[in-house]
Amino acid sequence: MNALTPSGTRAASGHPWFGSHQFAPAASADTVRQMLRHEIRDTGWPYQPLLPGAPLTLPRASYTELFRVTAALLDLIRRTALESAPDTAGRLAAYAMPESEHQLFVADQFTEERYADCVARPDVVIGENGPQFLEFNVSGALGGVVETHCRLEVWRRLYADDQGRLPFASQDPFAVRAGMFRDLVAELGVAPRLAVAGSARDQGVESARYFEIETDYLNNHGVTARFFEPEDLHEAWDCAPHLRYPLGLRNFTIPDWVDLGIDRAPVQAALDNGCLLVGTQTSTFLSSKLTMGLLSEGRPWMSTAERALVDRYLPWTRVLSQRWTNRGDQKVDLVRFAVDNRELLVLKESIGMSGKQVVLGRETEQAAWEAAVHRAAEAGTSVLQDFVAPLTCPQVMIADGADEAHEASVAPVFGPLLFGGRPAGIFARFFGDGTAGVVSVYGAGSSDNCVVAV
Repeated sequence: MNALTPSGTRAASGHPWFGSHQFAPAASADTVRQMLRHEIRDTGWPYQPLLPGAPLTLPRASYTELFRVTAALLDLIRRTALESAPDTAGRLAAYAMPESEHQLFVADQFTEERYADCVARPDVVIGENGPQFLEFNVSGALGGVVETHCRLEVWRRLYADDQGRLPFASQDPFAVRAGMFRDLVAELGVAPRLAVAGSARDQGVESARYFEIETDYLNNHGVTARFFEPEDLHEAWDCAPHLRYPLGLRNFTIPDWVDLGIDRAPVQAALDNGCLLVGTQTSTFLSSKLTMGLLSEGRPWMSTAERALVDRYLPWTRVLSQRWTNRGDQKVDLVRFAVDNRELLVLKESIGMSGKQVVLGRETEQAAWEAAVHRAAEAGTSVLQDFVAPLTCPQVMIADGADEAHEASVAPVFGPLLFGGRPAGIFARFFGDGTAGVVSVYGAGSSDNCVVAV
C-alpha cells in the first residue's frame, strides 16, 4: 500500500503549513526496517530503535518556501559575516575565534571568501507563525547529505510505479552536489578530479563507506573522485600534473579532528599546493551564531524588505554582553532581561554542533541559568535566542520488533540542503518517541527521515 492519504490529525495537532496528507507504508514493517538499515549500513550512523515507515511529506508550497528563504537568508548571513572585518585576521579577532580555528585558510582572500558558502543547511522548526530558522550550518561536513540520499533511495524503490514514476518530488543531494562541482570545475578552469577529504575515524567505524557512497556516485556520473584520509592527502597534489586533484570537498570539522587527535597539517599542505577544498575555512564565520545575532539585530545596509524577511523567519537573537538592545519597541538591559526571562530564552555558544553548548532556559534552574548568563556575557561569544515551541505533525513510525507501523506525533527539525545555491533535498530530525528537547541524532530516542513534496 502506497497511497497518499489524508491525515485528520496533522492539521489539528500542528500547523496548516505541514499540509494534510501523508504516505502509508509501502511494504511490511520488517521489509521497510531492513531496507532502511541496509542502505545506511557501515556509515557510523547511530542505531535507531524507531525508524520512519514512510517519507515525511510537505505541500509543494511549504517545501519550496524553505529553499527560497534559505537562499535569501544565506546571502544575508554571508554579507553580515564578511562585513565584520575587511580580512581574515580582522574577522578572527572580531569573532574571538579559538586558536584551533586560526588555520586551513587559503592564501588568496578572494578565493577564501568566494567559496565559503558552497554547502549550507539551516535548522528550521515550525512555530505558531510558521518556519523559524534557529541557526545556519555552513560547512562541507554538515550532516544530512548521506543520510538524506540513503533514505531517499529506499523510498524511491518502494513507491515507484511500473514505469518508474514517483508520487512525490525530492532532489537527490548527491546529484545536486555533483552539479555544483561541475559548475566549480568550469568556473575555475580545472580538471574534473575531486578529492573528498575526511576520516572514517569521524564516523567511529573502520569502514570508509560514509564517504565512498558519494565518491562512487560521482565516479558513475562523469566526475573522477577519490576519498582521502589525511595521511594520504599528499597523493592529491604530490604527483604528476594530470593525476592531481585541484578541487574537492572538505568533509570534516576542526573541532572533531581536534577531539580525535587528527593532524590537520596534511590538509594545509594540500591547500597550499593548489587543492581547493570547499567550503573554505571562512565558512566558520558564517556558521557562528554570533552572525545570526548580528543579523537579527539589523545591519545598516539592510533594505526594508530584508529587515522584514529577518523579522519574519529568524527568532529574536542577540549577541550577549553587558549592553542595551531593542526588544520590540522597547530598550532592555540585555543581561538583566536574560536573567528575568529564563523560560522565554535559549543560550547558545557561538560554535557548537549536535545540540552541544545549548542551554534551554525552561529546563534550567534559575541559579544555574543566571550563572551561565553572566559567564556568557563576560566572554561575549554566545547568543540569546527566543525559545520557539515546535509544533507537531504525524509521522508513520516502525519500532524494533513491531509487526505493524504506528503513527506518532513528532516535532521535526528541518534541514533544507543548499549546494551552490541549488536546492538539494531536506533532511529531518525528530524524537520518534515524542520526547521534547534539543534534537540530535546522537541522543536517545532520535530518528531521522528525508522530506518529499506532494
